[in-house]
Amino acid sequence: MRRYWAILAALVAAGCAEVDKQPEPAAAESAPESTSTAATQPKFKSDTLKYLAKRQIKPQPTRPLNVKSTCSHKDAIGTVTKLDLLVKEGEVKAFSAQVSMKGYGTCRFNLKEFEQVEKLPQALLKHKSETGCSVRMWEQGPKVTVAFNGCPKSCEGDAFSYLWPIMVEAKSGRCF
Repeated sequence: MRRYWAILAALVAAGCAEVDKQPEPAAAESAPESTSTAATQPKFKSDTLKYLAKRQIKPQPTRPLNVKSTCSHKDAIGTVTKLDLLVKEGEVKAFSAQVSMKGYGTCRFNLKEFEQVEKLPQALLKHKSETGCSVRMWEQGPKVTVAFNGCPKSCEGDAFSYLWPIMVEAKSGRCF
């Protein structure tokens, strides 16, 4: 048994040993074709990065948010959303949201209870009295997202645990 533990300790110690890096073979340096193809095609560590590289995804431009919406929506499970929103050049002029979740309660948000602290890259509203409560608004392609963070006191019961962001179509003002 002692021999087994001695061998195991030697293997663990050998696994921790550092090995010097071996120089690259000279054949790879002499072939200019292989270096030019390697320079044009980046090497990716995962299949996800390879997939994203093929899609030609461009970053969302940073610009002031402009959206107007007065809408209401009822989804398949009975959640009713009512939104009144006006944002011009990143400044929130009007904001009132009410989300009623069947069986859980209602969440209510009103601009009077918030102060705007940022315009770019996202419109950010912080609650005046509820620490940690914030509302963010940002553009995602043709849609605008209105997301709520850390605002359980703005909701009845456990409704905040079931609150999802409100999505608005920027051109039509339709919400869902």
